[in-house]
Parts: sequence; C-alpha cells; structure tokens
Amino acid sequence: MLERIREGSQGPWAMAIIALIVLSFVFAGVGSYLTSSGTTAVATVNGEEISAQELERGYQNQRAQMESQFGESIAQLFSSEQYLSDFRRNVLDRLIAEKLIQQQAQEMGLRVSDAQIRETIVQMPEFQFGGQFDNDRFQTILRQNGFQVADFRDYLRIQMTQNQLAAALTNSEFALPGEAERANALQLQTRDAKYVMIDSASFAESVEVTEDDIAEYYNANITAFDTEEQIKLAYVSLTVEDVKSRVSVDDEAVRTYYDNNLSGYGKEEERRVSHILIESGDDADAAKAKTQALLDQLNDGADFAELAENNSDDTFSAENGGDLDFITPGMMDDAFDEAVFSLANVGDYTDVVETEFGFHIIKLTELKEAQVQAFEDVEAEIRETLLTDKALEEFFELQNTMAEIAFEVPDTLEDVANAVDLPVQETGLFSRNTVPVNMSSPALTEVAFSSELIDEGVNSDIIELDDETVVVVRVVEHLPQRTQALDEVRDGIVSTVKAQKAQEAAESWATSVVESLQQGESVDATLAEKSLNWESAEAVARSGSTLNRSIVDKLFTLSTEAEKRVDVIATVSGDVAIVELVKVNSAPALSAEMSESLKPRLAQMQGQRVYQQFIEALRADADVTVSENL
Repeated sequence: MLERIREGSQGPWAMAIIALIVLSFVFAGVGSYLTSSGTTAVATVNGEEISAQELERGYQNQRAQMESQFGESIAQLFSSEQYLSDFRRNVLDRLIAEKLIQQQAQEMGLRVSDAQIRETIVQMPEFQFGGQFDNDRFQTILRQNGFQVADFRDYLRIQMTQNQLAAALTNSEFALPGEAERANALQLQTRDAKYVMIDSASFAESVEVTEDDIAEYYNANITAFDTEEQIKLAYVSLTVEDVKSRVSVDDEAVRTYYDNNLSGYGKEEERRVSHILIESGDDADAAKAKTQALLDQLNDGADFAELAENNSDDTFSAENGGDLDFITPGMMDDAFDEAVFSLANVGDYTDVVETEFGFHIIKLTELKEAQVQAFEDVEAEIRETLLTDKALEEFFELQNTMAEIAFEVPDTLEDVANAVDLPVQETGLFSRNTVPVNMSSPALTEVAFSSELIDEGVNSDIIELDDETVVVVRVVEHLPQRTQALDEVRDGIVSTVKAQKAQEAAESWATSVVESLQQGESVDATLAEKSLNWESAEAVARSGSTLNRSIVDKLFTLSTEAEKRVDVIATVSGDVAIVELVKVNSAPALSAEMSESLKPRLAQMQGQRVYQQFIEALRADADVTVSENL
C-alpha cells in the first residue's frame, strides 16, 4: 500500500494536479476556480480577472511539460529574456482563450451532471491501480495538493463544462462523400516524370566574381559577419564524488545506524480498514449525532458493509462496503491513524472518530505484521548511505572554504585549488551559444559573461551546476563581439558568390533548354554536350518518395497543358533540375470502408479550424485588457 501511495504521490502529475485534467482539453492552463481574490490581475476578460498567480501556475505547468519532453537543453531557451517574454505571453493568450470558452459555456447554460463527474474521476488513469479505481490514490493526491473531494468535483465540473462547448464545435463538422473522394484523389494521385539534374559547379569556371560583387555581398549581409562574444574560463570544480573518495565509515557506525533505523529496513505493519464517513457540512452536531446513531446500530448487530453502502458520504469506498484497502502509519489524518492502530483484533471497530473530513466509524478487516530485513542484507546499502552523507557534509564545508578564498584572493584560482586539493582547469574559447557541456548552466553562463568577471578580472562566487557539482570560475581570455573586416571573410564571400552565380548560370542554361522543348525542338544534343541525360521516375507520390524533394514539389505544380508541363527548379543543394510531367496517374478508387475512415479525419480537421475561428471571434467581440507590466 505504501509503495502504491508513493508511486502516486511522487509522480510528475502529482506535483501539478492541474496537469491531470489539462491534457484532455484543447487549451492548457487553469480555470478561475483556483484564482485568489487578492492577487494582481494580469488580464481581464469581460470583467473577469486572470491573476498573476494563475499565469504563473500555467507558465510553470507548460514549462515543466517542455522540460519533460526536451530535457535540460530547454533551459538555454529560457535564459533569453525575449524568449521568456514571448513564452509567458503565449501562456496568457491560452488562459484568455480558456476564460472566453468558460464564459460562453456559462452563457449557453451548459451543465455537467454528478454522474458524469463521478464517472470521469473513476476513469482517470492517475487514480487507478491495476486497472481499477484506487480510492487511496485519489484521497492522497487530493490531500497533498490542497483539494477537498467536493472542491475537486467543482473544479472538474468547470473544466468539463468548457469541454462540452469545445466538443460541440469540433464534433459538429462533417465531411461529405464527395469531399472524401476529392481528398483521396489529391492525396493518392501519383505522377510519372522525366528530369535532368544539372550540377551547378560545372558552370563555375564560366562565372567571374568582381570586387563590386564582393563588396555588395558583404554590405548586404553585414550582420552575418558579426562574431559572438567569446570567453575562456579557468575553473576549479568540486563534486560529491571527489569528496567521497576521501571519507570512510567504520563497521560500528554502520551497525549503529541499522539499530537506530530499524523501521526503515522492513515492511511496516499494514492494516486493511473500512470506514463510514459522515461529512460535517454546516451542522457538525447533526453529523456527529448521525454517526453515533450508526454506531449504535453496529453495536446492536447491524452489518458494517451495509451501513457504509447506504450511509457513507465517501461514495467511492461505500460501493465496496467502506473498504479503504491497506494503510500504514502516517498515511491518514492523525486522529484517523491513532484510532486505526489502537484496534486490537480483526473485526474490531472504533467509536466515533472526528477528522478534518468529518466523523468516521472505522473497522479493522485485515492485518499484516511488520517485517524487518536482516543486517547482512542491508549492510552495503547503509555503508553507501553513510559515505554519501559524510561526503555531503564535507562537500558543503569545502564549498564554504572555496567561496571564502575565491573572495579573499580574487585574482587567481591557485589558492582555491590548493585548499580543496584539486587542479585548476581551463575551457576553450566559447560563446553563449556554444557553452561546453560540463559548464552548461544558465546561472554559470550569466555570471561568466558578466562585466564583473570580464572587466574586473575577479573570481566568481560558488556556482552550482547541479546538486552534486559546484565550480568557481574566472575569465582568462575575452574576445568581444565585433564585425569581421572584409579581408577576413573575403575568401568565404568569393566562394559563396561564385556558387550563387554558378547556380544562376545553370538555371539560365536550363531555362533555354525548357524554351526549346516548349517550341517542340529536340534537346538531346544540347544535353549531350554537357554529358547530361533524361532520367525517369514513375508513380511519384506526394510524400514518401526517395526523389529529390525539390523535384517532387515542382512536379506536383506542373500541368498537362503543353506550355506548363515542363519547368526549371533550383534545388536546396545548389544544383538545378529540369522537370517534365509525363503522366498523371489517378488515385485508386476510394472504397466504402476507406471513405468511412477518411471522413472523420477530414471532419476533425475542419472542426479544429472552426474551433480556432470561434475563439478568434469571441476574442474580437470581447473586452480584453492585458496589463502593461506583463
């Protein structure tokens, strides 16, 4: 049971309860239900506020999703103030869209029933274990995230009401059989082609690059010749692993730790319990009296499971006779825990127990005794734990030493290195966008490129790269950003301009060949002069073809009309191709089965367009104000 609860409580969805719901809706963010009344509004939508707290939560949720998908590399993007500003504005736009949908749903009188709420909760995978709804997970996750059951149901009701409107819009679209046939005809049509690939490099000798060409290119692309600011760092790096090799733990300490932490090296006692819950509501005395009356019925021989099913306000456990499965000490409310673990025998039940959730009667239905692992089985694990703990203590002490010396002797790292018996190392030159992997940290980048380190030439303070690695750095070489002189980049410009002119020459030659073709002339001899031949490609599809992508794209723009069936295309690689359409092959007839499969996809695409247009229309008619301080 404890492992199941820990699995639930430590997952990424438990750290942000909102993410449990948002994934099933079109727009990310949280609803106004969670908005604090006393916070500063970052936007108002038809008089309703979106708070700074709400924006921050939406920002953190979306950033966490991106970091989960792309890893730590995303941190470099967020170190840019412009990117961060744009990102937060996009989050706010989504929150505004959500607010507009919520308001429209309320105006239309959309509602969600209690039965729908209950079914949604039961079906949510985050609350399931072994494919079944697990009330322990449900209760634990809600408690850890500050929700009461009733509050969470209200929040779900808001989100599901909004989703009703979204579904009504997106699901209202449909595709006619004719639309499916046209889509199939376009998508699965293939074409036969002839083409000639022309190597632009073969025209390079015929072109000349003048000084005017070089100067013109340089001036037109001047920003491309700006260098990035670069630095070289000297640094002293300290890790927990460095320290761990210097510490030791004796056998007596290992045994003492085991004796003092026996509870951590075994399976805790587990008790399976059932309960009857009567929520306090507005009248705690009445709730307590009702619970006492139920207890009296139990004492008179009534069946516990039957009473729970008919009377408990915990509707999920009530369906199973009040069963809460196994619990361990510390999992539940203190009063609940104390009452459960004071029961002596299976079958015993408590008196009325009051908790923050209401009044309970709790019955012990099954008992699993605690089990303890032998010392020999956990000795190595304990030793490693103690080594790590000891190394961490020394690690933090050495950090302080490094920080003090780096400050007291700011013009060298030698004293810092000697104090921790580690070498001074150096990086190569790097820019903000080419930070070495072992130095990859937004905090370090910010400090390393600061005027304090560059202009004053001092040591940095301690910089934490991760939980187990810190560094002190200093700049030992600095190359400021500058625009390279023409002489420095002349050779590269000459190569680039020559390649461009060669492609232009190849394209001009190919165009003359196409003009001859369009006039009905044979071009075989012209092609042979440059050792070129037509190549054929049959049944070329719009996607998935191994043919050059530029040729495929051009092929599907050509017409069977004589003057439009052949053309020239400059490829991404810098070469040129002549492409001729030989034949258009119709798509296979659309079967009834394929038509039925294609129509929903077309309808979904159309529905998404309609939904987006609906959002845009709502916003155009709405009174939306965004804070200037965003």
